[in-house]
Amino acid sequence: MQRPFSNQLSSRSVSYGANGMVATSHPLATNTGLEILKSGGTAMDAAISANAMLGVVEPNSCGVGGDLFAIIWDPNEKKLHSLNGSGPLSLTASLQEVKGRGLKYMPLRGGLTVTVPGCVKSWQFLHKRFGKLELSQIFKSPIEYAESGFVVTDVIAGYWEEELKSLDRFQEFVDLYTDKGRPPQSGEIFKNRNLAMLYSGFVDNGLDSFYKGAIADEIIKKVRKYDGFMEPKDLLDYEPEWLDASSTNYRGRDIWEIGQNNQGLTVLQMLNIIENHDLSKFKGPTDPGYLHLLIEAKKLAFEDRANFYIDPRFSEISLDEILSKEYAAKQYKKIHPNKVLNLSPAQRDTNLAGDTVYLTVADQHGMMVSLIQSNYRGFGSGVVVDKYGFGLQSRGELFSLNDQHANVLYPGKRPFHTIIPGFVTQHDCPLMSFGVMGADMQPQGHVQVLINQFDFGMDIQLAGDVPRVRHEGSSTPKGHTVSNSGFVYCEFSMPKESIAGLSAIGHDVKVTNDGLYGGYQAILRNLNTGVYSGATEPRKDGCALGY
Repeated sequence: MQRPFSNQLSSRSVSYGANGMVATSHPLATNTGLEILKSGGTAMDAAISANAMLGVVEPNSCGVGGDLFAIIWDPNEKKLHSLNGSGPLSLTASLQEVKGRGLKYMPLRGGLTVTVPGCVKSWQFLHKRFGKLELSQIFKSPIEYAESGFVVTDVIAGYWEEELKSLDRFQEFVDLYTDKGRPPQSGEIFKNRNLAMLYSGFVDNGLDSFYKGAIADEIIKKVRKYDGFMEPKDLLDYEPEWLDASSTNYRGRDIWEIGQNNQGLTVLQMLNIIENHDLSKFKGPTDPGYLHLLIEAKKLAFEDRANFYIDPRFSEISLDEILSKEYAAKQYKKIHPNKVLNLSPAQRDTNLAGDTVYLTVADQHGMMVSLIQSNYRGFGSGVVVDKYGFGLQSRGELFSLNDQHANVLYPGKRPFHTIIPGFVTQHDCPLMSFGVMGADMQPQGHVQVLINQFDFGMDIQLAGDVPRVRHEGSSTPKGHTVSNSGFVYCEFSMPKESIAGLSAIGHDVKVTNDGLYGGYQAILRNLNTGVYSGATEPRKDGCALGY
């Protein structure tokens, strides 16, 4: 049963649009997408343009050197399509050579962490199938702002400065993204004319120009300079993969995620476990009893994530069983209402933190795009192709170096990914495109915003506004394992009685506003009128705009 929750907590009003809606983490990206829609472009044209703009204004989270996943509602075929735009490790990579360098785990930065960047080739695939406008229109605004400069916003400036602390050893990074070692401050103008040149080259030579010729040569040169693996064939042969999304039914709605070499299936597992409980007995999203249930479901799902979620091309494991309602019912029975789960065996990893952009766009014809794109650890590997104005992702960090682990490093294999776009359908109709960016917080955030709407009766904006929790301390696909209950982090706005209640159950609770509680964007479609509602994350710089 849905029960209303006080709208006094809402950070802003819901945005509405009869003809289209764009929600991103930066106002310039949102405006860029809206301009594309108004000029007759499809939701996909707008999504690519907004993503390209985010690569200009939020390089600490995304860009052409990263990967991409997308779920699209096609109004013509009346069905969902999904794209896995994650790139593999070089075919020349060697586990033996990496371990021979004295490494027990993959490093956090450097050339070893670089995999083939899938973003640009994914734009090409998506545009060919769902686009309408010429690339010159799609890249017009991103080129202009990269060339003439943009004003750095508050949240982005903070992350930018923090990232510099671990990247100042990479000279190309310092040269491109700082002024002699000083990062741009909020309110200051930053220019990236080399990125403008790259985007202009896409217009003139096509998106596949990124994977051959001069650009590919520069990528390879920089990766090798920092002791990584990359060959011309790795870039030239890369193609994203169209695939079917996975789903579960939760409270009469179908929740869709892309699965297996990312963590989207964790959302479905958590929802399946939680569905066994009557949430109407709780007082709302900050009830300690509900939060305890959420945390314990996360622990159980993340243990499966650590062991089974890998590139399916390198796995014989079927995940049908762990996605079943029967398996979830067994997992639910492991949860005690007044005790915490301690999982085994030993060691906690504190390094699964990353930065990402999530955006969503809907157009007047009913196309809805749920798209997520990332460099992983902030600016990524630290390896920067400065001649063309971008950095390379660090997704290879998430490989295991244990040759008995399913996610072990292997040539041509795609690493485990944290980035996950979400989608909801009802009665085989598109209901909501949504995402919550932020590494391990992503599935936890997905579940919280969905339950806030479908169990606690909140509108699309309030569902993202209320205080969140996140649990840290689960086993990871890198091979780290745990032997305790981990840590529960609560935002400062979490009620004191909620924190006390969690502590009384036995959770190790910490209260922080460290910026790691996710970044939410969503578009909801009224199934009767077709009107779009848009929401955006108050913890970021962005906005949702409709027309």
